[in-house]
Amino acid sequence: MPNLRNAAFRAGLETLYFTGAHRVLSPLWGGVGLIFTLHHVRPARKSRFQPNRLLEVTPEFLEGTILRLKRRGVDLVSMNELHRRLREQDFSRRFAAFTFDDGYKDNLEFALPILERHEVPFAQYVATSFPDRLGELWWVALERVVERADRIVIPIEGREHFFYCERTDQKREVFAQIYGWLRSLSDENEMRAAVRDLCDRYGVDPGAPCRELCMSWPEIEKMANSKLAIIGAHTVNHVMLKKWPREKALNEMRRSREVIEASLGRPCEHFAYPVGDPTSAAAREFELAQEAGFKTAVTTRPGVLFPEHRDYLTALPRVSLNGNFQALRFVDVFLSGAPFALWNRFQRVNAG
Repeated sequence: MPNLRNAAFRAGLETLYFTGAHRVLSPLWGGVGLIFTLHHVRPARKSRFQPNRLLEVTPEFLEGTILRLKRRGVDLVSMNELHRRLREQDFSRRFAAFTFDDGYKDNLEFALPILERHEVPFAQYVATSFPDRLGELWWVALERVVERADRIVIPIEGREHFFYCERTDQKREVFAQIYGWLRSLSDENEMRAAVRDLCDRYGVDPGAPCRELCMSWPEIEKMANSKLAIIGAHTVNHVMLKKWPREKALNEMRRSREVIEASLGRPCEHFAYPVGDPTSAAAREFELAQEAGFKTAVTTRPGVLFPEHRDYLTALPRVSLNGNFQALRFVDVFLSGAPFALWNRFQRVNAG
C-alpha cells in the first residue's frame, strides 16, 4: 500500500510537470514563497528495506535543489527574513527557506558544507532530549525491529497479533501496518511503551538510534556558530503535542526553548511541531506556540506561502523534500504550488 501511494503521488507530479499544468497553475497558486522540510542529508544507502527513506535525501539532491532555486531567481532566506517579509508584506521577489528537523549528525557532516558553500541560510530545529541522549527515535527503532525479525508478535487490545516478515516486501508491509497502528493510538505513552516492548522482545536497543544519529550539544554549538544558522525548538521529547494535555504540551514547547537558550547562549525564536500533521498539531497548538512567544512555528502540512499567512505565523505550511521523490524537475512543480492547491482543495490557508 505505501508503494502504491508513492507511485500515485509520483505519477501526479510527473503529470503536472510533463503536461505543463504546473506552469498554468503557478500564477494563481505559486504564492509568494515556501519553506522546505528536510530531515537526514546523507549518501544513499543500499539496503532494500528502508521504510523511513522518505526522511532522507542525498547531498547531491540538496545541492541540486539549491542551484535550481537560484536559477529560478528565488531568494533563499532565513526564517527571520521570512518572518519579516510576511509581516511587512514584502513580496517583491519570491523566497524560500530551508529547515531541518530533529538535529541529525549528517546535517552537520553533509548539509552544512553545502549550505555554507552556497551561502544558504537555514533553521535547525532540535528536540532537546536528543543531544541529551535521552530521546527515542521510535520510528527508527521500529525499522530495526522489523529488519531483524522474521516474525513479530504484538499484543493489541489483549490479543496477540502475528506478522510474518521474512521477505523484503513483507517487511515493508508489516512496518506500514505496525506504524499505522502506533500512530492511531491516542495515548503517546502507550505508543512508546509498545515500541519499547517490541525492542525488548527482539533484541533492539531503543536508545541506540538517538546516540548514533543525533548531534551532541558540542556538535549543535558548532552548527550554531555558522552565520547562516538559526537553531529552533522542536519540543523536549519530540512528542505529538495534540495528544497531550494543554499544560504538558506548553511545557514541552517552553522547556525546549529554555534548554536551547541556556545551552547555546542565544535566543530561540522559531519552532517546529514534531510530526507536524493535523493529528499532532492543530488550532490549540498554534495558539500555544504564540503563548510560548515564538515568532514562527512550522507544520508539515503541505503548501506554499501566501500573503494571508501573515496572520498565521504559528501555522506555517512546508514543502517536504521527500527521499522517495528526488527528481529536480519536481522542484519546479513544488514552486508552482500546483500539487498543494489540489491537496488543500484550493484553500490558500490550511490552519484549522
